[in-house]
Amino acid sequence: MDASQVKTATDSSRLEAGERSARVPFGVSGVDDILHGGLPAGHLYLLEGTPGAGKTTIALEFALTACKRGQQALYITLSESRQELLTVAASHGWSLDSVRIFELVPQEDSLHPDRQYSVFNPEDVELSQITDLLAKKVEEVRPQIVVVDSLSELRLLARDSFRYRRQMLGLKSFFEDRNCTVLLIDNQTGEGRETTVHSIVHGVICLEVMQREYGSERRRLRVQKIRGSKFREGFHDYRITTGGVVAHPRLVAAEHRHTDHRDVLKTGIEELDAMLQGGIKRGTSTLLLGAAGVGKSSLSSRFVCTALERGESAAVYIFDETVQVYLDRSAGLGIELQPYLKSGKLHLQQVDPAEMPPGEFVNEIRRRVNEGAGIVVIDSLNGLLKAMPGEQFLQLQMHELLTYLGMQGVATFMILAQQGVMGPMQTEVDISYLADAIILLRYFEALGDIRKAISIFKKRSGAHESTIRELQMRPGRIVIGEPLKTFQGVLTGVPQYVGSESFASSKLITADAEKSKS
Repeated sequence: MDASQVKTATDSSRLEAGERSARVPFGVSGVDDILHGGLPAGHLYLLEGTPGAGKTTIALEFALTACKRGQQALYITLSESRQELLTVAASHGWSLDSVRIFELVPQEDSLHPDRQYSVFNPEDVELSQITDLLAKKVEEVRPQIVVVDSLSELRLLARDSFRYRRQMLGLKSFFEDRNCTVLLIDNQTGEGRETTVHSIVHGVICLEVMQREYGSERRRLRVQKIRGSKFREGFHDYRITTGGVVAHPRLVAAEHRHTDHRDVLKTGIEELDAMLQGGIKRGTSTLLLGAAGVGKSSLSSRFVCTALERGESAAVYIFDETVQVYLDRSAGLGIELQPYLKSGKLHLQQVDPAEMPPGEFVNEIRRRVNEGAGIVVIDSLNGLLKAMPGEQFLQLQMHELLTYLGMQGVATFMILAQQGVMGPMQTEVDISYLADAIILLRYFEALGDIRKAISIFKKRSGAHESTIRELQMRPGRIVIGEPLKTFQGVLTGVPQYVGSESFASSKLITADAEKSKS
């Protein structure tokens, strides 16, 4: 071989390597983000999952995306008929006219006695016939994208794992010689399922359907491997909707830029601002902790309204009440949110934890933040906990979410209901260490009434008042009184009066005191 031939061969190999290093977009919303752009071109990939996981739907989207880019796509079906594929596509509003469909399913006359084999093993005849037909069709169409649905049929025709592996190696060599990007579909069935293909293919994407005792099934995907390419590891929730599959990539806070915000946000309540030594710092998370009905949601709605009055946008996610109840309760305290809801400055969404997977919820918050929301309220974490398979996952996911929101300069308010009314209080999960500030609300008994107290337990971003004050929800406003210096044991629920003055004239918020103050 002379120098010119060597150069030509080298240029050819470089061109082929460049073609193979290109990315093939998957076309499924969110999946290309997980794959960091798509699949490296010119290789075999395995898409496996349990029945009902959406393998065929994803494969059809993959083929249709290739056709929209001007590539030739060939869909080889060994288990479903053309009519079944057309029905699936029609349910999503798709047309498969641009996709070449090649059926290798058994024909009606295969059940006739004359069609049964009596001398040769069916595996020896049918497997070679199918692979020959498959190769001829690829040579005829010359596609860039090939989908084989599904490998289960080929595996059943092979007598053992050795023959099955040899057949798959032959198909791999055949497709790679023609620079085809191939998506192989396989079913995850049985404990002793065949994993021979895993070591042969260039990448593996696993789909999983999680059974839940109540509510809709939760679907999630995981990229097990992609050779020579980075991808976002871990499980990612996805949902099959009308129009296709939507995946929700797992949030990794470190992948996002950090925005430095140091301004302090007023709460809208003068006494609370004094307790916080100015207010809440932007880019921090605040936990409102207390028993049911003590005023956590009302207090958070005051924070939201103050931000909206400053011209900011806010997103509020409620788990425990309806949107109308939230608006009516806030209006009773003089907090009118309806105008901001109509203008679009406020996004108020009721979340059903039995229907929305946690990954979708996190990506919904990300979308609102990208649209400009500077305040986010999660009401409550107890409802979010119901959407998670375990407490440890809530803590990890909340850590990533709060880190991301802090990096974006978003002020986050989380509500967590405690179990009990007075005395020792407990929560379903402890995430107090994640919050930058903690506002504690408690019931206590005094003067024959059940009253409410508020105190600041923690504030990482600066100093705060350590006193305990009385809190009242009055018609048209939220009132915070003077520090309860004449009472001991307010946090126990049954305090003792230790002041020198008469009990009736103590520093509680009374109707007479309010009248004289006004």
